[in-house]
Amino acid sequence: MIKQTFQVLFFSLALGGTVCSTSLAAAESPSETQATQVSPPAEGQVSINQASAEELAAAMNGIGLKKAQSIVSYREQYGPFTAIEQLKEVPGIGSALVERNNARLKL
Repeated sequence: MIKQTFQVLFFSLALGGTVCSTSLAAAESPSETQATQVSPPAEGQVSINQASAEELAAAMNGIGLKKAQSIVSYREQYGPFTAIEQLKEVPGIGSALVERNNARLKL
């Protein structure tokens, strides 16, 4: 990837720099492009009491769609969370995940 980027930059400079931005965007891999599209909410925090499974999975580090669905199911079964630490009661969610995501979460 780095070699390809340098090649694009070199050719761009040789052509007067006019194709630099479009060539670099085209050089990105699909996974890098997707990573920028799936980002946490603008305020930086997601509500564990209101967010959908998709929103939780996108905002939380180490949480995929399956674990996020577990959080939503737990919330639907037992009612809203009263503390972020309550996430530890959800099967598959441990202390490390809660601590890693504490700054990204709100009630």
